[in-house]
Amino acid sequence: MKRLAKGRLLFMFALLTLFLAGCGEPFISTMKPAGEVAQTQYDLMLLSTAIMVGVIVVVTVIFLIVLFKFRRKDDKIPKQVEGSHKLEIIWTVIPILLLLVLAVPTVSATFKLADVSPMDKVNEDGKTDATVINVKANLYWWEFEYPNEEIVTSQELVVPTDEKVYFNLLSTDVKHSFWIPSAGGKLDTNTENVNKFWLEFNNEKADEVGNLFYGKCAELCGPSHALMDFKVKAIPKDQFEAWADAMKSVEEPAVAESATAQEGQEIFNNSCIGCHAVTPTGAGNQGPNLTSFGDRTHVVGYLENTEENIKNWLKDPESYKPGNKMTGKYGDLSDQEIDALTEYLMGLKVQD
Repeated sequence: MKRLAKGRLLFMFALLTLFLAGCGEPFISTMKPAGEVAQTQYDLMLLSTAIMVGVIVVVTVIFLIVLFKFRRKDDKIPKQVEGSHKLEIIWTVIPILLLLVLAVPTVSATFKLADVSPMDKVNEDGKTDATVINVKANLYWWEFEYPNEEIVTSQELVVPTDEKVYFNLLSTDVKHSFWIPSAGGKLDTNTENVNKFWLEFNNEKADEVGNLFYGKCAELCGPSHALMDFKVKAIPKDQFEAWADAMKSVEEPAVAESATAQEGQEIFNNSCIGCHAVTPTGAGNQGPNLTSFGDRTHVVGYLENTEENIKNWLKDPESYKPGNKMTGKYGDLSDQEIDALTEYLMGLKVQD
């Protein structure tokens, strides 16, 4: 009875795992593709699954037929079929055909998704007609540089919808992996070479999730690997261009208006400016670019952008991202100084 109970329990867990594997929010689920790349990969997954399930069904049916219809009822030895050319051809040809059915669309898709030639075609202005973004992975945050627009941001990737967006991927420390589940498969960011690929974000799918997709680091990179998130703001082309123009218009750090924010700006300039830029130029800072910090939906990659979360992060960053490079840098700030710094940071906006 105990074995039967354990067996039932294991079966229930296995069944539950099967059903939960299909669950997921559209802003982060590979099962709900939101672009051409994701849809292509999803279709290939369905094709391979259908082939495997089909093979299992056919083998199971044959097994049951043999088991019940041809069960031995006497001591006669069944007809021996070793050396049968017909059977050998059948069970050799069928797997080859199944592999071809899977291989042809897979190889075709591989070459299609690997084509990044548009990002190397330069126009008369020395720029590309395609949208190109240089991605740099750091412990534990992401930097996004737009070479055509000559701007830099971090943690919130802004992309136009309904067109191919090309990426140059690089890491500044250890191996990371750039992954936007709803838009396509992951690709590693290495320190010694640049990986290139493209993604496309469907405008209708973006509208369904409030124009915000979630991105992840998909390579074990340290104690805060699971917290190395970023957000993807997918918006129509005209809105993307408006955002880029707003970013480019920031030539000098924004001047704080209230007395508290001015105090916060002074604290920032005395202690934070060495790592964090507040103008959208120049890549490679030690910390995330904060030009549009107040516009972002999330801070630290995964916390909602609220006054309370910002203050908590400034007080104890180690508890939110173990092993991050900011830990211990600003432990001597008083509550009043943290309040002032928070108000200044929340005022760093480039759009109304």
